[in-house]
Amino acid sequence: MSAPHAAPPSRSSILRRIDRFPRWGLSLTSVLTIGLGMLFVQYDIFNINVSFVQTCTQIIDGCSARGADALVGLPVFMSLVGYAVGALVLGPLSDRFGRHSMLIASMVITGLGSAYSAFSMNEWHFVASRFITGIGVGADLAIINVFVSEVAPRRLRGRYTSLLFIMAAFGSALGIWLGLFLTTPMGPWPEALPVALASEQFTSGWRWIYGIGAILAVVSLFLRISLPESPRWLAERGRLGEAAAVVQRMETLATSRTPLLPEDANAAEADEPAAAGSAGLWAGIRELFTSPVYLRRLVVLGLAWMLGYVTVYAFSGAFTSVLVRLGYSPSAAGMVSAVGLLGFIIAAFVARSVVDRVERKWWMLIGAAITLLGAGVVSAGAGSPLLMFAGALVLFFGQNIWVPAQYALTAEVFPTRVRTTAYALADSIGHVGGGLGVFVMVGALGTLPLAGTMFGLAAFLAAGALINLLAPKTKGKNLEELSR
Repeated sequence: MSAPHAAPPSRSSILRRIDRFPRWGLSLTSVLTIGLGMLFVQYDIFNINVSFVQTCTQIIDGCSARGADALVGLPVFMSLVGYAVGALVLGPLSDRFGRHSMLIASMVITGLGSAYSAFSMNEWHFVASRFITGIGVGADLAIINVFVSEVAPRRLRGRYTSLLFIMAAFGSALGIWLGLFLTTPMGPWPEALPVALASEQFTSGWRWIYGIGAILAVVSLFLRISLPESPRWLAERGRLGEAAAVVQRMETLATSRTPLLPEDANAAEADEPAAAGSAGLWAGIRELFTSPVYLRRLVVLGLAWMLGYVTVYAFSGAFTSVLVRLGYSPSAAGMVSAVGLLGFIIAAFVARSVVDRVERKWWMLIGAAITLLGAGVVSAGAGSPLLMFAGALVLFFGQNIWVPAQYALTAEVFPTRVRTTAYALADSIGHVGGGLGVFVMVGALGTLPLAGTMFGLAAFLAAGALINLLAPKTKGKNLEELSR
């Protein structure tokens, strides 16, 4: 007589077990794989900052170094439109077909776009290539942050999002410092980089910038094949056996040094049927727009991201070009951006330590206050390299310290069945708004003196921070409770 089969695990028991992990259960290879994706996302955002002056003079008729700020808006804007398209198309596909397959698809698109940028022969090919790259990067950003939220225990979601943001910070620094090295002439510090390569004989450094991006995409693509599927997505689709197997492997790693934490008696049950996720590709969008709770959250987060991204992308993509228009040499302006990027890296490390101590929605306001302070120091420091460097450090610290918390917040307040779709919608509203803001506001505010430009661009982040205060509280809560 055969032994009775063990009862399959319930969806609730699987998901509660993740929240009891003392740390997340991803292998070092998996962490590096996801981190490399975040590195590439920020590398792509920042690599245009310094290098575009050379790009513009090489492939756009009539472009001069001092006129580059008037032309950088279009490729940045089309890149961000691509972000929105990628997030809105591949985001719902991720909810339907899984996080793993769409992470691979997004990196394929990203690599192809970067290679296209490297070989662009005129402005319109370059703009088209940035749009294609944006499709992959936008999808990647949404899916990565959702994946991290779904595999991290509830007490540490902000910490692990911030851990990956450290890789993002290094990606942004890589983009800017490579831009300095490959696309600006050498000169004495601090007006230039003493070992820079650009010269009358070497004018294709900007192509190397995007070629390196394509290589990063290929490496990341091969590493992603070994990533596990999100157990929360598997459980939502009713594939409880597969979900339990993934959780078991994760638990083995998570408890190698510390045992499981006690079960939370107040944790929300998670055995409700997963109807919306299986009803059709666009069912998630219909649910989000017909639910008053989810629609309100979507509007609040979308507007907050939109205003915040005006500030972030203006300084990320056009800071160097704006300074050049105001009279700085490309090398000197690039050095200010490069030193400022150290503030981004510091912000990523600080966020990892403190993000889970403060309610998520407050971080945007904290970041806005610091950004306005940095804008003031930059405005007062014209003519003083030391003050300009200090102001740029504070500015880039402030405009990035809030981002990991906002990533976590956006992924936390929607149910698993529509989580990537919702994240993609909020982030797409943000990216399109930010892109339009860069396209319009950098040109408009760039006609003002330095102080007017700095404070005008920083003010958008402050406005978004006030709207963000309407978002729900999420710190320390499990995902099932938040999505009720």
